[in-house]
Amino acid sequence: MKTLNETKKITIATLKSFAKRNEGNLFVNTKSSFDGMTDCVESVKGGFKRTSVTDEVWHYKTGIQGVYTVGSSRDYFHTYEDDTYFGIEVSNCCGVTILAVKK
Repeated sequence: MKTLNETKKITIATLKSFAKRNEGNLFVNTKSSFDGMTDCVESVKGGFKRTSVTDEVWHYKTGIQGVYTVGSSRDYFHTYEDDTYFGIEVSNCCGVTILAVKK
């Protein structure tokens, strides 16, 4: 937590490092995602769920289940914090996802 607050700019490398350091304690919350039926990004009410880090890494996947990136400087990363969770919010054309750990 301390090192994430001290980071000047959060990048994809920061996200992957955060996931590796906290493997086994990760939670993901998808706030919105792209829906092909309506051809737009729509809100999702799911809440935080446990997630894990995998070896599956393609050009758009981070290796973190439930977190997708698009690359080419079109991903935006912000620090996320509420009463229970602390982590990184990822937003792009696919939607908004929060990767966090319990405080």
